[in-house]
Amino acid sequence: MNKEAAHLLREVTFAVLPVSLIVCVLQLTLLHMSWDVFARFALGALFVGCGLFLFLLGVKIGLLPMGEMIGAELPKSGSVKYLVFMSFLLGTAITVAEPDVRVLAHQVDFVSAGLISRNILVFVVALSVGICVGGAVLRIVLGVPIVKVLVGGYAVILALSFFTPESFLPIAYDAGGVTTGPVTVPFIIALGLGTAGVLRGKNSFSDGFGLVGLASIGPVIGVMILGMIYG
Repeated sequence: MNKEAAHLLREVTFAVLPVSLIVCVLQLTLLHMSWDVFARFALGALFVGCGLFLFLLGVKIGLLPMGEMIGAELPKSGSVKYLVFMSFLLGTAITVAEPDVRVLAHQVDFVSAGLISRNILVFVVALSVGICVGGAVLRIVLGVPIVKVLVGGYAVILALSFFTPESFLPIAYDAGGVTTGPVTVPFIIALGLGTAGVLRGKNSFSDGFGLVGLASIGPVIGVMILGMIYG
């Protein structure tokens, strides 16, 4: 445990320290912010480092093992419908907890002056991810090549782009990006690896990955459809 904590601390330091040093250099050479503002930045960087360390530690000791355990236990029920449905529920629930989705929803709600409620956007994105996670798990069970699913998904996105209002297109593509956040990605990957690991004839390396790529398609399509409704 001590070795893992030391390794995570080193990772967090390498992630936060370069940005902090660059800001310090800019402060001394170009920005010349007031020192109270710079002090708030330094304190914020310290909080970010501590929070990132605790988050990564939580992911490593809790979220990843739980995702793999759930992915390994669900197929043992013997029901494909149950496996897909529970994957849908888990994908939806974990997306609701994703901080990046909340940030996007807040910004869209602010810019649109409340026209697009943050709750509606979070619901659409979470529901879309849940559907895609359920579909991705079904793909693993059925052995459908991921290339066909990706090509089909992006073909739908391309087609919908011609009918979605222009103001919603950037939001839709950003919605696909925010679902690849620090909460969603570890859990979905662990779920896929756990599912593929216990199914006969499946390879964790070739079949367990790809869920994040497939899950990011759903929010783009979902927000595009929301745009056509609002438009």
